[in-house]
Amino acid sequence: MAPTGQKLQVLDALDTAKTQWYHFTAIIIAGMGFFTDAYDLFCISLVTKLLGRIYYHVDGAPKPGSLPPNVSAAVNGVAFCGTLSGQLFFGWLGDKLGRKKVYGMTLMLMVLCSVGSGLSFGQHPKSVMATLCFFRFWLGFGIGGDYPLSATIMSEYANKKTRGAFIAAVFAMQGFGILAGGIFAIIVSAAFMARFDAPPYEVDPVGSTVPECDYVWRIILMVGAMPAALTYYWRLKMPETARYTALVAKNAKQAASDMSKVLQMEIEAEPHKIDRITATHENNEGGNGSGSSFGLFSSVFLRRHGLHLLGTTTTWFLLDIAFYSQNLFQKDIFSAIGWIPAAKTMSAIQEVFRIARAQTLIALVSTVPGYWFTVALIDRMGRFRIQLMGFFFMTVFMFGLAIPYDHWTHKENRIGFVVMYSLTFFFANFGPNATTFVVPAEIFPARLRSTCHGISAASGKLGAIVGAFGFLYLAQSQDKTKVDAGYSPGIGVKNSLIVLGFVNLLGLLFTFLVPESKGKSLEEMSGENDEESGGAKAEEALQ
Repeated sequence: MAPTGQKLQVLDALDTAKTQWYHFTAIIIAGMGFFTDAYDLFCISLVTKLLGRIYYHVDGAPKPGSLPPNVSAAVNGVAFCGTLSGQLFFGWLGDKLGRKKVYGMTLMLMVLCSVGSGLSFGQHPKSVMATLCFFRFWLGFGIGGDYPLSATIMSEYANKKTRGAFIAAVFAMQGFGILAGGIFAIIVSAAFMARFDAPPYEVDPVGSTVPECDYVWRIILMVGAMPAALTYYWRLKMPETARYTALVAKNAKQAASDMSKVLQMEIEAEPHKIDRITATHENNEGGNGSGSSFGLFSSVFLRRHGLHLLGTTTTWFLLDIAFYSQNLFQKDIFSAIGWIPAAKTMSAIQEVFRIARAQTLIALVSTVPGYWFTVALIDRMGRFRIQLMGFFFMTVFMFGLAIPYDHWTHKENRIGFVVMYSLTFFFANFGPNATTFVVPAEIFPARLRSTCHGISAASGKLGAIVGAFGFLYLAQSQDKTKVDAGYSPGIGVKNSLIVLGFVNLLGLLFTFLVPESKGKSLEEMSGENDEESGGAKAEEALQ
């Protein structure tokens, strides 16, 4: 890092600021996108069961209707595709136009498309599914933009002492989104059950799905718009981050003015330092190509940050393969421990209630605590240690489930399986699920920070698609008679778990490409204030 005399006062003030009220408001404002993201992804798993009963009922069938595999993949997967696209597009746009200008767009897109998801038009199954997929793609597109923008804004607002905890806290809002989705689905389904009593499917296949069921899934999806809408005004009121204004837009006066209001202290503008830094960068780039004006596809970026970008993209990709494959085993686990009885023994609304209750309990004991362990310890243990530890225990528990898999299938051992399964995802959240989000917002230069975070996040979402859908086909039984309707034989659950164990092990190895950023300023990591050495100290800090 450059000596204090050379560093902009506004950036130094942010780095050394004590934890203040504006830090917490920034966490809530930035975190609402993740709250909506988790709410939506959680609720769709409840909704798909109900949609199957409403729109794909087959007269005389022994089981309730369910979505065909291709329709189910489309309804669940189209949001992932939208998210991946949004991460790349808005990540790039956030560096081009500024974080603030783009931030309101993503939230408004989420609000409009959450409402649109519940208004899916028509009576025919194809038209309902087509419009639902359309709105879910654009909902995902908005959610995708929130990943790089929220992480970058929080990292650029935070002080260097507690920056990791603040960024992780934004991401941890996902846990509250999952809980809110589950609790709201329980309330809605309980209210409808009390008002519209329906027999189980095996007693009355048609009567078990009352016409009012069509309101249940629409209400659950549309309410996802509310938390996002409530924070829209506050997003528009947030000033542009000082690091973007000073280091990218080169407007020292505006940066000092904005942060003086936020920090409630006098900050000198220092435009002469901006001019000197800019001139030095241009001279360096013109002279030896080591200046700080290099682009994403330049040899300088490749030399300084190439391995780091490889590290952030691969670890997020591998983590999400394992993380999103959990959906494969939930239905078996819930059924095995008696939380969810056979579908034919319940009415449609009863099934929503039971699944929501089971998933909320899992979130409460496993998912949410893991997020907040990371928030509490990330600035003490460091990002590298937490990620390494998380991948290590995920590997251990995944192999612990896979190798003696036959042992876990016996009824008396099912509780042990649930404990092992829960621990796997506790260490995902108290581990790489949080750190892969935090680190890309800290180690890249300001003018490429949002872009690089978007690339890393999109790589993760690609892993999510592989985990959620690739393994759905891969985990099918090798015995043709036991394969789910519409699927081909796969390698079985045991072999799938072994593959996932090796995926986690690869994640552990690629973690060694990611630098530790604990306690360092963003400029120390990227070298943007390192005038005299042309970036040598930055490379040293990143190694």
